[in-house]
Amino acid sequence: MGNSASVQAAITKDFHLSIAEFSVFGSIPNVGAITSGRIADFVGRKGAMRVSSAFSITGWIAIYFCEFGALLLDIGRLLCGYKLNINAHVIPVCVAEIVPKDLRGGLDTLNQLTIMIGGSTSYLAGTALQWRLLALTGIIPCLIQLAGLVFIAESPRWLAKVGYEKEFYNALRRLHGDNADDISHEANEIQDYLQTLKHQSTAGMLDLFQREYMRSIIIGVGLMMFQQFGGINGVGFYTSETLNSVGSSSGKIGIIAFAMIQIPITAVGAILVDNCGRKPLLLVSSTGTFIGCLIAAISFLMKEHNLLQQWVPLSVLCGLLIFEGSFAVGMGAVPWVLMSEIFPINVKGVAGSLVNLEHWFGAWACSYTFNFLMDWSPSGTFFLYSGVCAASVIFVAKVVPETKGSTLEEVQASINF
Repeated sequence: MGNSASVQAAITKDFHLSIAEFSVFGSIPNVGAITSGRIADFVGRKGAMRVSSAFSITGWIAIYFCEFGALLLDIGRLLCGYKLNINAHVIPVCVAEIVPKDLRGGLDTLNQLTIMIGGSTSYLAGTALQWRLLALTGIIPCLIQLAGLVFIAESPRWLAKVGYEKEFYNALRRLHGDNADDISHEANEIQDYLQTLKHQSTAGMLDLFQREYMRSIIIGVGLMMFQQFGGINGVGFYTSETLNSVGSSSGKIGIIAFAMIQIPITAVGAILVDNCGRKPLLLVSSTGTFIGCLIAAISFLMKEHNLLQQWVPLSVLCGLLIFEGSFAVGMGAVPWVLMSEIFPINVKGVAGSLVNLEHWFGAWACSYTFNFLMDWSPSGTFFLYSGVCAASVIFVAKVVPETKGSTLEEVQASINF
């Protein structure tokens, strides 16, 4: 994602794209979100990751070879966006379906950590490489993913669902070794759960709104809505400009500070999610994002009324750091963890597509509207975000369940039946 953003900034300068062309180029990755879950259901978790790598490699090659105009750029961007959309859904699902329940949350959160590390690396590379070479570096992770898929097992739950019994037991043996008791216990648990679903056909989008699935849909869509509309993409994309708007000369320092705190804090979240639980981490995280936005809003209000002007740049920086750090510890990764846990396997594909679509739409809407809101009122913008973050605290406290220490079948049965 970071590599794409770095290339995007350089391309804008070289190709002199119009505002309309640039808007299409920036938002086009969201087009494929609705199909991501269906692909994972049709070709399997490993198959979906192979498909995503092939899309991305083709997309980066298209961007590398473009000469003039926006068409080939848009095609490349669309294909790369397909990879983002597929991986955003299938990687948390795959991890949740193959790892032990006591490690599930931490390993899912590590996915978010690797995304942040990759984004930071690509931004650094973007300062040294010409954009065509930078586009080619986007192929390297795809090749590593394709090679790594050889060594991991397909999801036993997906294999059982589609009726590949021999492959199902082989996958369990790869995951559990020669421990016959573990293999037998998990196989029986998965098959017993699938028996409760065998009379239910694979759901379509409208079927998700049946009563038995409504709670999981509300949890998944609600968490993604609060994750995105709390302002994370607007604040993250325009951190330097936001700090400069209050007379701070430390925009670059702020960017470095954000990069420095996000990685270790996300790592802490990966440790805590299986020890403290999903819900407490979300409550702490959403409360922190509320406090950070409120501090930033009050700071901008002080600037607008010429109060304590010498403290405004520092207080805005502190507010944004609290916001970004709080987001990294919980709201950034834990919604994806829960999304991989709460949907029954017969609706996981279509439900994942819906949640993924909502996530990417929210990401686009937040980043697109941020500058318009800041032009309207900087303090009003952050008061608005703080209100969304406050609502997220209430939503987590009242609606979101704790799933720590439960098998996927136990989680889904408690929510949906």
